[in-house]
Amino acid sequence: MARAVGRSLAGPLLFLNLLMYLIVLGFASWCLNRFINGQTNHPSFGGNGATMFFLIFAILSSVLGIISKLLGANHLRAWRNDSLAAAGSSALIAWAVTALAFGLACKEINIGGWRGWRLRVVEGLIIVLGLTELLYVLMLHSGLFNSTYGPGYRDNEYGVGAPPHHAGGAAGTGIVEKGSGVI
Repeated sequence: MARAVGRSLAGPLLFLNLLMYLIVLGFASWCLNRFINGQTNHPSFGGNGATMFFLIFAILSSVLGIISKLLGANHLRAWRNDSLAAAGSSALIAWAVTALAFGLACKEINIGGWRGWRLRVVEGLIIVLGLTELLYVLMLHSGLFNSTYGPGYRDNEYGVGAPPHHAGGAAGTGIVEKGSGVI
């Protein structure tokens, strides 16, 4: 039961972030398509000078976030050190790109101008995702501080040990001495 503390907290946050990343991917793709087609006067779009950069980073962070959530789901299923490495590193990269999109969202809001509701939804979700993704990364790595919250990088529960000792050779070197009788 003690191992389930971090697992039970990370599961709902993983699902919530996955849904938000899917929504951001849909809306940001729609907005970028309108921007490329030159339809910035569409009633639900608008935009300013930072819009194109923001949309590109929003789509990139969404794709990375979705992939990291798939790896995170695998980690929640296995809940071992080896799956933690993949889930933790991908979540950290997804958070870093989301933080870049977060900064561009703040810049777009600061520039001002008229922005449609879809663009404002993408801005708001990226800002929320920047914070919840950071919380998710911290939750994944909480086992580093205390093993009751989840697997840490220093746990030696499985697959650890010296290779079996062979007659005539030094332990673990793979070198067999001449005349030891080992073929």
